[in-house]
Amino acid sequence: MINLIAHLADWVWLVPALPLFALIFIGSRVLLGRATGDAAEPLTASLASLAALGGFLLLLGIDGMALWHGTVPGHRVSGIWFASGHWQGTISFLLDGLSLSVSTLTALIGWLVIRFSAHYIHREAGFHRFFIVLCLFLAGIQLVLLAGNGLLAFVGWEMCGVASFLLIGYTWQRPVATGNALFAFVTNRGGDAGFLLALGFAAAWLGSFEWPAITAAKQISVADMRLIALGFMLAALAKSAQLPFTPWITRALEGPTPSSAIFYGAIMVHAGVYLLLRLEPLLVQVPDVMIGLVVVGALTAAYAWLCGLVQTDVKSALIFATVFQVALMFVEIGLGWTTLATAHLCLHAAWRTWQFLLAPSWLALTRGRPAPPPAWLRRNQLLYTAAQQHFWLDKLGHALLVQPTESFAHDLRRLEEHFLDHAIGEPGRGQPIDPKSPLIRADGLPGRVLAASANTLQQIENRLLLRGRGGMAEQLLRRIGSYLQTLENLLEQPRYLMMAVMATFVVIL
Repeated sequence: MINLIAHLADWVWLVPALPLFALIFIGSRVLLGRATGDAAEPLTASLASLAALGGFLLLLGIDGMALWHGTVPGHRVSGIWFASGHWQGTISFLLDGLSLSVSTLTALIGWLVIRFSAHYIHREAGFHRFFIVLCLFLAGIQLVLLAGNGLLAFVGWEMCGVASFLLIGYTWQRPVATGNALFAFVTNRGGDAGFLLALGFAAAWLGSFEWPAITAAKQISVADMRLIALGFMLAALAKSAQLPFTPWITRALEGPTPSSAIFYGAIMVHAGVYLLLRLEPLLVQVPDVMIGLVVVGALTAAYAWLCGLVQTDVKSALIFATVFQVALMFVEIGLGWTTLATAHLCLHAAWRTWQFLLAPSWLALTRGRPAPPPAWLRRNQLLYTAAQQHFWLDKLGHALLVQPTESFAHDLRRLEEHFLDHAIGEPGRGQPIDPKSPLIRADGLPGRVLAASANTLQQIENRLLLRGRGGMAEQLLRRIGSYLQTLENLLEQPRYLMMAVMATFVVIL
């Protein structure tokens, strides 16, 4: 037992793995038809809750051992994912003060949100689907926080993106929900491209994906460092909803309140901040990138402040307050105040989770109308209108990102309907190959070829085998059988049998 406690850090892989195990179990029950009705809800919620609680307790144990020994476990490699030439993708974890503190808080918030959701989502049609996606998100975000290399962190980064898309479109029957999910998904792909670009540069110039190698990159030029830093900065801006990617987060409120709390109020919106804190040794070597963080953060803070002044519903006001606080964290990182940014991240995540979970009861608690915008803003009609319209960034993002994606999807659909379906064919459609067999229908070139081949084989079968005693195949088989019967009768005669025995002795001698 003592030995197990001393090596708790070696079991850190269980923190992202436990939600995945819960996901697989819940998904299996859904596929097998065992997760139906109110009676199945407690087991689903309990599995997700135990997975989050298990990760939280494990992290608490690792934290306690680090405090007891006065040192953090550091960079640990659990195995090799893949190897190609001099490149290696490892399953590694970086356990330091930053990752352990943020990961422990995330596990606690995840567990609390799951407990809250068990009652909030009760009797919803997508109850089990909600917890499956929530487990996917918890696994992904823990990979982002605990990963010892950028490649493994990117896997978690994408898991969070997929989970976000699915929860925004939770009520998929509503076109608004699916449209907002598409907007958020497409917008975040721009940041993902920056993440991949930075990893590609790191692999080419540093020969490694590990965070210690990337942050200590001193053997490359400042220009190369700048390109790597800009790629990660782009990813951070998109995930944390900073300008020009801010509009997606307001559309993300379409999901249930618990998802808004854990995704956009507490955890995922801070993923970009965490990424920059992880890369702080690299950023200090490129001061111009840090100046860019200050400028973007200041502009985003001003944008969120003005837009927040004109909001009339609780969740919209909270989301702009969140963007404002996250923008201040970007300013703090750009100024080199990383310790302040870390403390700001943890305190804001805890506080904003409570506010979002309380949002459905906010009107009942306040019993009043929201405060009107300040008089100076109402007098400035242009600025007031711009704040109400979110400075038209929503329309700009839709025109530049979503519309081209939708147009491309529509073009692919038309290509499929007017060319591919006709060329390949669709089951159950087309014209009969033979008027005498109307049930055999074929569509498309492959379908017609297969149907014609089948019809030819059917005719051969009818001609050779299915024509009774007059069939060619039957006559041939009967003739061969007659020859074999005659041969057998000859061999059974004594003289031929003796000849066979003598021949055998001759061969033996």
